[in-house]
Amino acid sequence: MCDMADEPIRWGILGTGGIAEVFTADLLHLDGHEVAAVGSRSPATAAAFARRHGIGRAHASYAALAADEDVDVVYVATPHPLHFEPARLCLEAGRAVLVEKPFTTSAADAERLAGIARATGGFAMEAMWTRFSPLVRRLHALVGEGAIGEVSAVYADFSIAPPFDPEHRLWSAELAGGSLLDLGCYVLSITWPLLGPPDTVQATAAPAPTGVDANTGVLLGYRSGAVALLHCGLMGESPHTATVVGTKGRIELASPFYRPEALTLTRAGGAPETFTVDLAGNGYTHQAEEVARCLRLGLTESPLLPLDESVAVLRVIDEIAASFQGSS
Repeated sequence: MCDMADEPIRWGILGTGGIAEVFTADLLHLDGHEVAAVGSRSPATAAAFARRHGIGRAHASYAALAADEDVDVVYVATPHPLHFEPARLCLEAGRAVLVEKPFTTSAADAERLAGIARATGGFAMEAMWTRFSPLVRRLHALVGEGAIGEVSAVYADFSIAPPFDPEHRLWSAELAGGSLLDLGCYVLSITWPLLGPPDTVQATAAPAPTGVDANTGVLLGYRSGAVALLHCGLMGESPHTATVVGTKGRIELASPFYRPEALTLTRAGGAPETFTVDLAGNGYTHQAEEVARCLRLGLTESPLLPLDESVAVLRVIDEIAASFQGSS
């Protein structure tokens, strides 16, 4: 690998779908980063992606990208069921990986992938980009400072209204579709640093014709008395907001909470205080900068989103899914 203190971080893009396009566009705006290669199972698709983004090398397989010695870190941007195997290939070939959320489709696979990362000494992180947003980090800092006292409730929603298409990844059981894995991971990720693992999990879901969850409500309970009320769905556009209530105030993330440009803190008895930020690009630059920071420091995990947390969140997702699948 290059001398990362002096040279750009060299990225490989694994997969050529919509999220790969968006993330690559953000990378191209960052100093200290270079998109060096792209890999796809289709040579023509890889070559077309490389031409669109001015990328020097197009590989006709995931394995070829993983073996590229001039790549420091690979962004795994494949559909959900294809996260584990390409990430494994890259780690075992000596590449660091940033794996699109959810890290894998189950806690068991996430634990296996984390184990491979640790065994190879390679860096791995889930691309839960919201966690690195400046205002989400400010939210966590304010709560940590006691700005709203003890957290008593978290409310978060992320529901959209895509047209029903059984072949689309959101609706396809074969592609691990449904609202929980695709959108529910966001509302859980917002909650986790504030309250940690829940002590009780309750959920209900309405199934789509394909069998995936189309509208899901989750109630998490904690020994402290706190609760989290979370919603994700594919049956209607929700406000996409998140509110954290504490014993001495509340904090509201403006819509969309997963890419907030405004945060409002209201202390008990005080006037609202609003913080704003102008986000660069599509909002994915912050997770790329965290990867670069970790690589330059020689870290194998991000302290802001350690592998054990990605595994633990998927464990709760597994439990939520089992609760409504078992009752259907």
